[in-house]
Order: sequence, then C-alpha cells, then structure tokens
Amino acid sequence: MNVIWSFQWKQAKKVIILGVAFLLFTLVLYAQGGPLSPGTLPTAATRSPGAIYEVPTDKKVVALTFDISWGEKIPGPVLDVLEKKQLKKATFFLSGPWTSTHPEIAKRIKSMGYEIGSHGYKHDNFSRYDNNWIDDQVRKAEEAIYDVTGVKTKLIRTPNGDFNKRVLEKLHSMGYTTIQWGTDSLDWTNPGVDVIVNRVLSKAHPGDIILMHASDSCKQTVEALPQIIDGLREKGYEFVTVTELIAGTNAKSKTE
Repeated sequence: MNVIWSFQWKQAKKVIILGVAFLLFTLVLYAQGGPLSPGTLPTAATRSPGAIYEVPTDKKVVALTFDISWGEKIPGPVLDVLEKKQLKKATFFLSGPWTSTHPEIAKRIKSMGYEIGSHGYKHDNFSRYDNNWIDDQVRKAEEAIYDVTGVKTKLIRTPNGDFNKRVLEKLHSMGYTTIQWGTDSLDWTNPGVDVIVNRVLSKAHPGDIILMHASDSCKQTVEALPQIIDGLREKGYEFVTVTELIAGTNAKSKTE
C-alpha cells in the first residue's frame, strides 16, 4: 500500500510542478502584452523596419537616384542632362553640409520638381555610432535641407549605404524610410563611361532603384547619363520617384 501511495504522490508532484510552470509562463506572457491571437500576429507593418532596395512589380518602371555629398562641377551638368532629356522624375539624396554650401543648386533641384531625400550630415558610417549621434546627424541634415529647399525629408540613404538593424530601427522611429539600391552604376569608381552604361542597362529591372552620383568625384556620370536614359527608354522603361515606386506596390526590404 505504501508503494502505491508513494507512486501516486510522485505523479501528483509532477502534475503540480507542470501546473506551476504553466502558470508562471502565462503570467510572464501577459506581463509582456498578452498572448498572440490571430489578430495580433506579426505583419508587414509590425516587423522590424528594413531598407528598401527595389519593389516587386511587372511594370517597367525604375527610380533613378543621385547622391550628392560634395562639389559644384558635376551637379549642374547632371541637371542639364535631365532637363535636355526631359526626364522629370528622379530622386536626389543630399547631404546637409553640401546643401548649406550650395543652396542655388539645391534650389534648382527642387524647382525642377525632383524628389529630395537626406544623405545625412557627416559622411560616416552610422553603424559605428550610438543612437544619439544618429539622431543629431539626421536632425542637422533635415534642418539644413529644409532651410534651403523647404522640403521636410522622409527618405534617407545613409552615407556609404551603411546600416545595421539598430540603425534601421532608429531611423524608422524618426519617421524615415531607408533607401538602398538594386542596381549600382559604379559611377563612383570611374570605371569608364561604357562600363557604367552597360552595367545599368544590363542590370536594370522592373521596380529597380538605380544608384548614381552627382558629386564631383564621379567624373564620368555626366557622359554616361544620356546613354542610360536613352537606353532604358528604348527598353520601354518609365522613370518615377522613389516615393512613387514604393506607393505603386509593396516594397521589398531587408533588415541586414
């Protein structure tokens, strides 16, 4: 009889232990906001923010983008090409200091109707610094661009395209969408005009974001740009801004 009682007590203890464990688990779960129900499962809106490289679409649309962080010799001729080719949709990512020191060019970009995003302030990798530094840099760039153009930036391309998950979350909390690229023209390496043109025309695809530059270090952009515009048009592509590209479809993003 004692053997039977001992066995029953051991079984009862297991039940009690499991019950206590389940109760503790439930309390912790509710302390963190309650259990997930079908209505609270993670969605695209609640996942960690990501950087946008392209959008999934069958439409032959691309966003031509230009980064500018320094110089005054290349930006004007780039705008001249766009004007001559009657390309009315493009997105420029401007650094804060460049905008402050070259207000007339920045104002011309705005007056031509092009979209303006932020390229930060100091041209350094965001992931190297804490969130307070990022906050300061983004705010300074935002104020500089607004003071000159009247544009309150909502898009940002981080210097050197550098970010990590923490940076993306910080920028998202500040109301920014981080924009990368699907096709890098490599114009910043000055590999030769033909190389730049062939690279873009061979890699561009529907929903693509194309990276180019209008800083003085990119000496072959002005010559390559007309051929790129003509070549993409011959392939049936239409040019849109980054915002229009995103608005037209669900953007693909990455968190790393």
